[in-house]
Amino acid sequence: MQSLSPVPMPDVDPDEGWSLPAWLYHDPEYFGHEMARVMRPSWQVVCHVSDVADVGDWHTLDFLGESIIVIRGDDRAVRAFTNVCRHRASRLVDGASGCARKLVCPYHAWTYGLDGRLTGVPGKAEYPTLDMAKSGLVPVDLEIWRGFVFVRLENAGPSVAAMMAPYEAMIAPYRFEDLRAIGRVTLRERRVNWKNVADNYSDGLHIPVAHPGLTRLFGKGYGVEAEAYVDRMWGELIDRPSTNLSERLYQKLLPRVDHLPDDQQRLWLYFKLWPNVAFDIYPDQVDFMQFLPVSPTETLIREISYALPDDRPQMKAARYLNWRINRQVNAEDSALIARVQDGMRSASYTVGPLGESEVCLRGFCRKVRELIPEARQHHAPAPGWSQKSPSPSGEGLGWGNHAKSWETTVKRTAPTPTPPLKGRGL
Repeated sequence: MQSLSPVPMPDVDPDEGWSLPAWLYHDPEYFGHEMARVMRPSWQVVCHVSDVADVGDWHTLDFLGESIIVIRGDDRAVRAFTNVCRHRASRLVDGASGCARKLVCPYHAWTYGLDGRLTGVPGKAEYPTLDMAKSGLVPVDLEIWRGFVFVRLENAGPSVAAMMAPYEAMIAPYRFEDLRAIGRVTLRERRVNWKNVADNYSDGLHIPVAHPGLTRLFGKGYGVEAEAYVDRMWGELIDRPSTNLSERLYQKLLPRVDHLPDDQQRLWLYFKLWPNVAFDIYPDQVDFMQFLPVSPTETLIREISYALPDDRPQMKAARYLNWRINRQVNAEDSALIARVQDGMRSASYTVGPLGESEVCLRGFCRKVRELIPEARQHHAPAPGWSQKSPSPSGEGLGWGNHAKSWETTVKRTAPTPTPPLKGRGL
């Protein structure tokens, strides 16, 4: 089967402007390698500090075979540990959240303080070599960014604050630190590769084609841009009333939010933090989600909504209508990514061209190729290739430096089409 091949140009990455090859979206060996290189060093959101407001409150995240517990200690500090007893590896707690005065293993009753220290061992005399001070829960790297608690399995790469720095001024008015959950964590299974979900989230070209509701709300003003570690998408509600009842009511009932500047009163913002965490910022609420890889062709979408306390009837109505509007958008996206995943199995497809306006997808592909040079190959290498691939060096735009970096600018903004449309982008 003939492959589309980029035309080489001097001093230009030959893969720039081309998508990742299809085999990366279903190959088991690549998936395992990608989890080690891309996912284990990545930041994952667990909860908001308000979700663990009191001493002993905890939340968990299941990620790449690990269960991570975030818990508030007696000293009010928030810490993260693996949810694993140091005796026989039993899980300590079950469920998504709870509260405990201490962590007691349900298997043999080994007991841990809220700071992770091992404080009790039944029959301790039977373990003469046990060093209690060295046998506490295994800590997990944690960062609190604007009230949200992030963890990562490997300490490599920049902080969340550093990655989000280009947009701090834009995000500050939304008062993330004061947000409170307005729902519970929900999990949605999708039979697609996680990159398929991430690609679709940052893709702007499909909005006028596949999302009629968003097009009625934004007109032609949907924009995209890419920073080194963050994609930003946005649309501003237009004044023309939508022909859809839920959308029209949302346009009409959305009240003024006094702490937001005028140019953000009707703005919908979307951010994707490298590689798989996304948050949608509306005037009425903030939705966080992440695309958790399960297998080469399975992804779990984990999401929860937050908002500032506001009992106004108009705000309550706006939040309900927001949910109705985005429920339809999610259904449309689910159908789209399923079609793409099916197409990735075809022997007729290797790579596809990326337009100049597809700056987010170009940046994503660039980082993956830097971390995993084999991602440049249009077809899967012979089995066992991952055992020969070099380890990450911790340098570069991602967290490795295995191939020449063709990064020439930090920020890439989609060019304004002709005739100009509202906003930058598509």
